[in-house]
Amino acid sequence: MTQFNHAVAALGLTQGDPAGIGPDIALLAWVMRREANVPAFVYIGDPAVLAVRARQLGLDANIEESTVANAVKLFETALPVLPIPTGVDVAAGKPHVAHARGTISAIEMAVDLCFKGEIRAVVTNPIAKSVLYEAGFGFPGHTEFLADLSARRTGNPVTPVMMLAGPKLRAVPVTIHIPLKDVPTALSQAAIIETCRIVAHDLQDRFDIEAPRLAVAGLNPHAGEGGSIGKEDDQIIHPAIRHLRDEGIDAFGPLPADTMFHDEARRRYDVAICMYHDQALIPVKALGFDESVNVTLGLPFVRTSPDHGTAFGIAGSGVARADSLIEALRLADRITTRHRAVA
Repeated sequence: MTQFNHAVAALGLTQGDPAGIGPDIALLAWVMRREANVPAFVYIGDPAVLAVRARQLGLDANIEESTVANAVKLFETALPVLPIPTGVDVAAGKPHVAHARGTISAIEMAVDLCFKGEIRAVVTNPIAKSVLYEAGFGFPGHTEFLADLSARRTGNPVTPVMMLAGPKLRAVPVTIHIPLKDVPTALSQAAIIETCRIVAHDLQDRFDIEAPRLAVAGLNPHAGEGGSIGKEDDQIIHPAIRHLRDEGIDAFGPLPADTMFHDEARRRYDVAICMYHDQALIPVKALGFDESVNVTLGLPFVRTSPDHGTAFGIAGSGVARADSLIEALRLADRITTRHRAVA
């Protein structure tokens, strides 16, 4: 367990794709730091891009290159930056493959600093996977890259789990970025069991929920209707739940997904375990789009992120809102304030 000095360690915020709204919302979060009670963070990215974007948005933001050790002290009067020059011009809303190296380097630096105990958590701005793929990026997304960096650092395999946490709902998809037609074959008892184990552990360890209640969604309409609308609920999901209960994990279901997310139903559980991406993300975003946060469970450090994408269409326009990023920073702060260490 890597120790850090909570009094002086900032959160680390990666730039994301510099042509997207990452710079916009980072600047807004700093400008709103007092009124929104934003915890101190250090921006890892290109200070020149921030300066241009601040002028474009008409924001009065003092941007200064900093060391990690000085970031908390500096945060009150300036946005501290650990500089990673992009090397090429960046135009808001116009992604380019040449930006990829800086985007990746910012993530790598943040993870390295977190393992060294020099920052408390990694908070990531949105990336554009298509841009990174064009540059040869070999991972499906952010989460898998963070897991690989962790495994290389620790020498142990890491299974990351994506949880969307909003003001009214926490939800976890068992399968994530795959076509809907591939979900039934990708689902397995082992995947459901491992996902639920990680979720139960981290809700206890990081969210202080003593006995987490996991509501497990069915895959098919009406959770299969006794096998008449698909066999996966009876043959895969139900046995997995039975196994989890035998282990002492309070998991129940499979539940029809269309009746899981109304007010009364949500009071009966702490997290919804869903079978595919949209089954989890649609209700979370419908119930709290601007306040929801992406949290990666199962990593040996704390990682949070806004629950939206790069939004190239509004970058530099002044339309972007920083609500989700601010909530991501606040959540990372709450978790690490409790534990005072990288898990």
